[in-house]
Amino acid sequence: MNYAETLEFLYNQLPMYHRIGGAAYKADLHNTVALCNLLENPQNSFKTIHVAGTNGKGSTSHLLASILQEAGFKTGLYTSPHYKDFRERIKINGKMIPEEAVIRFIEDWKEDFQKIGLSFFEMTVGLAFDYFRNEKVDIAAIEVGLGGRLDSTNIIHPGVSVITNIGMDHTQFLGDTLQKIAFEKAGIIKPGTPVVIGETQEETRQVFEETAKSKNAPITFADEHFQVHAGNFNSGGFKNLEIFHHGIKFLEIPKFPLDGTYQLKNIVTVVQTIQILRNQGYEITDKTLVCGIENVFKNTGLQGRWQVLMHDPLAICDSGHNVDGIREVVENLKMLKSKKIHFVLGMVNDKDITGILKLLPEEAVYYFCKADIPRGLHADILAREASLIGLRGNVFSSVNEAYDSALLACGQDEVVFVGGSIFVVAEVL
Repeated sequence: MNYAETLEFLYNQLPMYHRIGGAAYKADLHNTVALCNLLENPQNSFKTIHVAGTNGKGSTSHLLASILQEAGFKTGLYTSPHYKDFRERIKINGKMIPEEAVIRFIEDWKEDFQKIGLSFFEMTVGLAFDYFRNEKVDIAAIEVGLGGRLDSTNIIHPGVSVITNIGMDHTQFLGDTLQKIAFEKAGIIKPGTPVVIGETQEETRQVFEETAKSKNAPITFADEHFQVHAGNFNSGGFKNLEIFHHGIKFLEIPKFPLDGTYQLKNIVTVVQTIQILRNQGYEITDKTLVCGIENVFKNTGLQGRWQVLMHDPLAICDSGHNVDGIREVVENLKMLKSKKIHFVLGMVNDKDITGILKLLPEEAVYYFCKADIPRGLHADILAREASLIGLRGNVFSSVNEAYDSALLACGQDEVVFVGGSIFVVAEVL
C-alpha cells in the first residue's frame, strides 16, 4: 500500500464521524479496549493530559503541547479533525507523523482491525498511541474527539483531566441539556486525578463536583483563580495580556499570538493546568510558559482559529461551528467595526441550524456554500433557512467559488469572513 491507498482504506472502508455523522458514532469502548490489548496497551507507556469540552479543547491542547515542548519535553499532540492533511492529527514536537509510519501501521494490523470492526477514529487513536510509544514521548496532550465518557481516547489514565466548557452541541449523542452533556464530558475524570474546569457554569458545576467527589479527584475551576486583562482588540487580536491570580499580577504575555476574544478563556484554563503540572514536579518556568504561548503557531502548527487569511482585503476564518462558538465569532466581528461583512457560510446537517442563523448579523452579505463532504448541508437549503430569518445572499457551487466571489466584492474597510463549519474553513485553508 502507498500513502494514498492507506488513506483511502481509512476514509472509505470504515465510518468516519466527521464526514458522515451519526452513522459512524459508537457508544461504547469495547472496540478501543480490544484495539489497545492488541497493540499491548501503548497508551500506558507515556504520560498524558486529557482535554475535553464543547469549545476550546483544540486551542487548549495546542497551547499545552507548545508549553511542554518549550520546557524540553518530547511532546505528543493528538487532535481532530484535520484541516488539510490527515497527519495533522498526530504530531510530536510539532512535526506530523511521517507517511511511512501511517502506511506501516495499517499494513501491519489491517487484517486484525477488520476482524475487530474498528472505526476510522478508533484506528487513528491506536495509531497515535502506538506512534507516541515507539517514539518514546515524555508526555502527550490528547484531545477528546466527541463527548468524553465513551470517546475512544478515554482509555488513557492522564496526569490531569481538562474540561474547557459545556455548550449545546452533538445533542443527539450527548443529551439535550447542559447537565447531560456535562455528565458525558465528566466521564474523562479519573480516580485521584486532578481535573481543571476552564469555565464555571452554574448549570454544570454540580455535575462536575459530584463526579470529582465520587472519584476522589481534586477539582479546580480555573476562572475562579485566574483572570485576564487584555488591551484593545483588532483584526490582529491582543498584543498584550496580563494574567492575575486572585487579584495579584501573575504573568504578562507581551505578544499574545491567538486572535479571538474566546482565547482569553482558554488561556486561563491553560495556566491553571500548568500550575497543576508544576505541583506534580514538571519544571516549567514563567519564561517557558510565556514562550510556549507566544510560539504556539511555530511549535504546533495551530490553525483555523480567528485566522487572518489576508490583509487586502481583510479576510478572516474561524472554525466555530456551534451556537456558543458562533456567538463568540459574532462578538469579534462587531469589534472590527467594518463597513460591511461578506460572510462565506457553510454548515453540516446535524447542527442547530436555526439557532446559529439567528445569531448572525442581518446586515451582512452571505455567500452560501457546502463543504465537499457527505455531511455538509446543501447550500440552497441553508440559503432558504437563512432567508426565513432575514439573512440574504447568493448560493455558490463550492466553498472556494463563494470565497473568491466574496473577495472580489469586498470593498475598502470591509471584511470577508469564512466560517460556520470546520470543513468550510479547511477548504479555504
